[in-house]
Amino acid sequence: MQPSDPSVPVDLEIDATGLDCPLPILRTKKALARLDSGQVLAVLTTDAHAVRDFQAFCRQTGNALLVQDARPDGVTMHVLRRR
Repeated sequence: MQPSDPSVPVDLEIDATGLDCPLPILRTKKALARLDSGQVLAVLTTDAHAVRDFQAFCRQTGNALLVQDARPDGVTMHVLRRR
């Protein structure tokens, strides 16, 4: 699955579907630690609160939230660039 903006190449994708808060954010923190500054992470979630959780997480950490794409199947893709 690629972000809706094809000009955003993804360096790492993690699947956090089926997990509730705070697990998607915790998995995201671990994944971001594996990336270098400027690299892009895509996270797939199904948690109803994930959209606002990822917005708050990016505000607090300084990582850029590039895309939040809610799909009809209930999966939302969050694309972040590591600071």
